Amino acid sequence: MANSEYLTEEQKKFARYAKAMGHPIRMYILNILAKQSCCYSGDLSDVLPIAKSTLSQHLKELKEAGLIQGEIEAPKIKYCLNRKNWEEARTLFGRLFFEAGG
Repeated sequence: MANSEYLTEEQKKFARYAKAMGHPIRMYILNILAKQSCCYSGDLSDVLPIAKSTLSQHLKELKEAGLIQGEIEAPKIKYCLNRKNWEEARTLFGRLFFEAGG
């Protein structure tokens, strides 16, 4: 593994986004949120057949990577894509595949 001092900020962000998206459940969550014109305020555990604690961990990973944001409105939490970071991730992935495609 390369020392992080050799990596650009863009490479570090790209790796953070890729890691957060590296699980099928997280991709499913992002897909749900991407289809919403506004925040998803329902209980995602109604849509996903996983334990609430497991869902919580996946949401935490996505939130820490900056791909989603949440707002507590008791008794629910509203989740939205962080549109700025989502677009940045899309650009970074697109650039990687475009450049790799030659």
